[in-house]
Amino acid sequence: MKFLCIDCDAQMSYQERRQPGDGTFAAAFTCPSCGRRIAMLANPMETQLVSSLGVQIGGRVLDEQPMELVRSTLEGRPDAFVDDGAVRARPAWSPDAVDRLSRVPAFVRGMVKRIYTDYAVERAITDITPDVMDRARTDLGLEEM
Repeated sequence: MKFLCIDCDAQMSYQERRQPGDGTFAAAFTCPSCGRRIAMLANPMETQLVSSLGVQIGGRVLDEQPMELVRSTLEGRPDAFVDDGAVRARPAWSPDAVDRLSRVPAFVRGMVKRIYTDYAVERAITDITPDVMDRARTDLGLEEM
């Protein structure tokens, strides 16, 4: 997004940014031709959106990392955002495993399939069978899947 001076039709230059600590931020822009100034004020919700998307205002993002808010609220592995460069092949599903998966209610079937697939990938299992599903259910503490 760029700001243009209406009188000069020149792109306004970033001048300063302030974050008062109440969840808002303000940015000031100046026209390089005539010196006219404008300010942009963002409410806390807009500030959170700008921060989480990593939008640059004045040449840098509001927070240190893009998606900082999302990253800080996610739970899981400490290396969740570290790319080790390894390409992991998706395991194949045996016909019996597909049949068993088809009996899972449709509204959760994708999530259940993802759980079993992730389990197999993490353990370098190449084929998902009902035995692998039983082992995953036991290892992960899942029942009735």
